[in-house]
Formats: sequence, structure tokens, C-alpha cells
Amino acid sequence: MEPIKCCAIGAGLATLTFHVPFVLGLPSLFTLHGVLERNPRTPSGTVCDRFHLSSAEVKLYQTLEEVLSDPEIELVLVGTPNDTHYALAKAALEAGKHVLVDKPVTPSVQEAKELGELARDKGKVLYAFQNRRWDQDFLALKKLLDLPDSDPKSLGTVVEFESHFDRYRLGLKGSWKDEPRPAAGLIYDLGSHLIDQTLCLFGRPTQITAFASNLRGVGHPDVDDNFTIHMHYPAGSALPYPFTAILRAHPLSVHSPQLRFNVLGQKGSYIKYGVDVQEEQLKSLTAVPVTATSTSTASLTPENLITSPSLGYGLEPEILWGALEHATDPVGMTFVKSVWPSEEPGCYADLYRNLAAAIREGVETKVKWEEATAVIEMIELAKKSAKEGRTVDVPY
Repeated sequence: MEPIKCCAIGAGLATLTFHVPFVLGLPSLFTLHGVLERNPRTPSGTVCDRFHLSSAEVKLYQTLEEVLSDPEIELVLVGTPNDTHYALAKAALEAGKHVLVDKPVTPSVQEAKELGELARDKGKVLYAFQNRRWDQDFLALKKLLDLPDSDPKSLGTVVEFESHFDRYRLGLKGSWKDEPRPAAGLIYDLGSHLIDQTLCLFGRPTQITAFASNLRGVGHPDVDDNFTIHMHYPAGSALPYPFTAILRAHPLSVHSPQLRFNVLGQKGSYIKYGVDVQEEQLKSLTAVPVTATSTSTASLTPENLITSPSLGYGLEPEILWGALEHATDPVGMTFVKSVWPSEEPGCYADLYRNLAAAIREGVETKVKWEEATAVIEMIELAKKSAKEGRTVDVPY
């Protein structure tokens, strides 16, 4: 299969951490043809400097028009501020390019639907970067919830699901995420991950109750820095009994490690601490070849880290594995504790492998655009609930 020639739009966190490492790390599938950076600080640009790439091999564009008019570019990677996703993805699709869009895919449901229709009309792959479906803790949770009821480790029917992305951060980071722009705030930022994972596990809720505010009182008051979202599922929808999925992100959570999942079932419970390790591993990468004596990720190439199991990519320490408790008698007087191992490594590279197969072989995408659109729909409903102070219905 001929490698897919890519162009990364933007040179910020998304491009440097979540996109370029996989393009470089999967050279049989992708080639980094170019980068659009409007105001590069050096002649070669941020990406080439960061990964020690040759500017003769990776083109540096400074206008979108240059990217769209280059016939060699097949795939455009949109890793720019949230409010620019729609316009950039639309322009790329209209120019006949395949597109990968970072989450949240658009500020509005209407924009997401329009992009989906345009991609179908153009016969192009439009893929949402919902990478946290490949978090190690989420893969472990899915495996647990998929156990048959007869398995002694099974939780039984889930009666409450709690998913967190908490932090302790007193101030602002000084980025565009702090500005009152479309699709700004923590619900769009981290909520898009928690909502996507919940929809994957349980499908659409029937109602949403949400709370959001600028808790710390720093930055613009319209930019939420915390949220709690209740996704309500009636009996007979996702599960036999009514239950609530509680999604939360808090900026002043003084815990280490932070709570990630807390799941209650009729037979047992599961609690998990710590966040997936892949982001921190990817932030450490350069493109300097690994030496025989080095074990630091700072000296690893993306290909080394992603394709060499011995280097531990996507593997969290065993101390962060989740804990199970099961009732051993019908009146709940005796409980047995055990560990639920996170055995399958996290692997964001699998998203990129699927993307390549969708483009070259026409296979089904593992993140369907309709699913990404549903995430934006839930975000809009959560924002509405929080603003109006009431529970809102989710359209069937």
C-alpha cells in the first residue's frame, strides 16, 4: 500500500503530540508531506525543528490555499483551535482531500452534519480524532463490562457509572482555550472524551442534566472550567434497570492519582485511578534515533516507541490497575476484593491504522462521523441544561 501523503494544519499541541508522531511512527501507512504554520518562528518550522526533520522533505506552507492546491496531499490533519475546525475541514473536503478532525469536531451539530454530507458527496473519508477510545483504562473497562453475568468477575447489571477527568490547576494556561470563542470551555474540551466513551458503552440517553460554571473565577466568565453531566437512561434502554452516567471534570481536585472510573453493579463495583499514559509518552518524543544504552523516551523516535512492545508504550504501572469488590452473600455482609488488570496496552496508533485502511481499502471507520456528531449534540444539550437550570430531553 502506497503511504498516504499528509499535511498537518497547525503546529500546536494536537499536531505535535497526537498527529505527527503517528504519521512518522507508521511510515508504511503515512508520509508527512507538509505542515501549515502561518507564522513559523524558524525557516524550517516548529514540526521539523521538534522532530529533527529535513525541510527539504517536509514542505512548510503558510497559507491554506497552498495546501489545498497541492495535488500530492491526500489527507489533511486538522489540529487547530476548536472554532476553526469546521471551516478548515470544509475547505479541505471541497478540495478533494480526506480529513482527520481533532475533537470536538465542530462547535455545532448543524456544522457537523453539513461536513458529513459533504464528505459523502465527495466520496472522501472524514474521521473524528476520538482517540480516548484507545485509552488503556477504557479498554480494560470495556473488557470488564463485556463479561457474561456468569463470570465471577462480572459486576452484574450496571446501576451507576461515574467517569472523571479531574485536575488541580489554579490558574490559566494562557492559550486560546481560555478565550470566549465558539466551542470554548471544558465541556467541549474534556467533555467530548467522556461523552464519547459513555455513548460507546451505553448509547444515547433519554435525558441530560448538567451543571457548568467558571468555578475558579479566572478568565472569562463564559468559559466553563468545570462540569458535572448526568446522562439518564431509563429501564429497558441500555440496561434492564434505570441508571445514570455521571461525567465530571473539576479543576480543583487535590488528589494523586485522580479518580478515573467508579462503576456500581448489582454484584460488584469497580474503581480506577490515574489517567492514560500515552499523552505524556508522546509529549516526550523527538526524532533522534534511540541509542543502545538509552531507555528515556526523550531519545526515542515515534516509530521506536509505537512499534516496539518492549518500550512499554501505552502501558500504565500495575499500581494503577483498577480494583474490584464483590459481595459474596445475598445480604452483603461479606466482600471480596481483587484487581482488574489493564492488560491490553493503550494504542492511539490503532485509530491511525484504521484511518489508513478506510482511505486505501474502504474499510469501515471505527469512529463513525455520526458518532462524533452525536457527541456535539450531547454537548449542546448539556450546555442548554446548565444554562437553563433544568433537565432536557434527548431527541430519539
